[in-house]
Amino acid sequence: MTFENENTFSKMKNAGKENEFHSRYDQAVANVRKGLGASHTLFIGGKGVTSSGTFDVISPSDRNVVVGAFQNSSKKEVALAVEAASASFDKWSRKDYKQRVAVVLRAAEIAERRKFELAALMSIENGKNRYESVADVDEAIDFMRYYSELMTINKGYRLQMGSSSAAESNVSVLKPYGVWGIISPFNFPLAISTGMSTGAIITGNTAVLKPASTTPTLSYMLHEIYREAGLPAGVLNFITGPGGTVGNELVTNGGVAGIAFTGSREVGLSSMRRFTEKTFRPFIAELGGKNVVIVTAKADIDKAVEGTAKAAFGYGGQKCSAASRVLVSSKLKNEFVKKLVAFTKTIRIGDPTLKDTYLGPLITSEAVSKYETAVLDAKESGKVLAGGRVLKEGAFARGNFVEPTVVDGVAFDNRLFTEELFLPFLVVGEIDTLDEGLEIANSVDYGLTSGIFSRDPKELEEFFNSIQAGVSYSNKQGGATTGAMVGAQPFVGWKMSGSTGKGAGGLYYLTQFMREQTQAMFS
Repeated sequence: MTFENENTFSKMKNAGKENEFHSRYDQAVANVRKGLGASHTLFIGGKGVTSSGTFDVISPSDRNVVVGAFQNSSKKEVALAVEAASASFDKWSRKDYKQRVAVVLRAAEIAERRKFELAALMSIENGKNRYESVADVDEAIDFMRYYSELMTINKGYRLQMGSSSAAESNVSVLKPYGVWGIISPFNFPLAISTGMSTGAIITGNTAVLKPASTTPTLSYMLHEIYREAGLPAGVLNFITGPGGTVGNELVTNGGVAGIAFTGSREVGLSSMRRFTEKTFRPFIAELGGKNVVIVTAKADIDKAVEGTAKAAFGYGGQKCSAASRVLVSSKLKNEFVKKLVAFTKTIRIGDPTLKDTYLGPLITSEAVSKYETAVLDAKESGKVLAGGRVLKEGAFARGNFVEPTVVDGVAFDNRLFTEELFLPFLVVGEIDTLDEGLEIANSVDYGLTSGIFSRDPKELEEFFNSIQAGVSYSNKQGGATTGAMVGAQPFVGWKMSGSTGKGAGGLYYLTQFMREQTQAMFS
């Protein structure tokens, strides 16, 4: 097999099928709306299970829309899911890797057939526009197919080693750990849950998947897709409920061999400490970033403006990779800021299922409150150049809508310059040299993504040599710090942005779900 990214919109547009893209998405939205509000069970050992209570998932675009009802799991249900995964581990781990790959590839085919349905559901549940939602589904499919290719290329990670005599034969085998807890976030509700879950199960582990309570439906659909693809019962178990209960049980249950976590720094660090308190256990964490764009005096200013704005305001800045700081050469700053503000004011805000919408809602009312606090801080310590308002009138009345915001004049040690906000909120700083920009860029303790705009090859070389970030881009007009593609740009965090230094969608990701065994055979 030869892996190729899905890239649905680009491929359809290039083939003259852009109208078909929109038609299929719009029809999917209409179909999905008919099924909203359904109740969903847990899945433990292949069986639907209910708990003592449920919670409703509400669309962030319209608080009157109930996406679905999900089970409010207790510690008991989580423990049962871990037991089911443990009971399924031995048989699943002993399957030939080709059989596991075959299941994953069938799942990819099913997800591809249901792509527009999944994307439409995502727009309603978490507020991504149609382009971002389809791209999220594309990324999920890419993870399945790329990880299948890695398993195939590496022959199940079984490698013949050297020997010291003719009487011996030595083999290095990477073998699965056991049960993995998969804790996924709201912002990439299919891509990230798929990437982490597939990483675990394709390598022979079993898993308990716990999605964010704001966006569990896509993880539910992922479980359904794997069931349809023939994944044996108990290999992937689906659990919903509050992080304080479900997440806590996963990180304290001794039957869990590893955790794959994407989420906030505070929760990730706390969970990792508790998980490894008594023994060594792998904990794969991606904990966000305070991502920077550097615009030097030798930049293409129009390309820099567009790339920075798209990286900052795509999905409302609710991406781990979103740009939240831009450092601009003093020689270009006035012109850059003027054009950036003008570009920002053209961004169309609204219902994410509509064709012309770029920016949908924030995920929760708590995120809106956080936005209001950030705006107040900006007004006290700097100047709001664009945005700064919560939108509450007319079509915005029942959703979590805010304006994309540009702020200037904030000190580099201000929290707006150092803390991850996860909002459509961009602070601008002025620099005189690239070296100054790099020093400021590297001064925070995050190190996820970064970008530079410059037409000088020497500046680009210095940037890549010096920037402390796992994913770095130059002159990326489509999103200065965002849009890592599976198989092309491994998504990896340095410093406090990640725990392992090995990126999702990259060559070394799967090896984290396995441990090496040396098999030495003597005659």
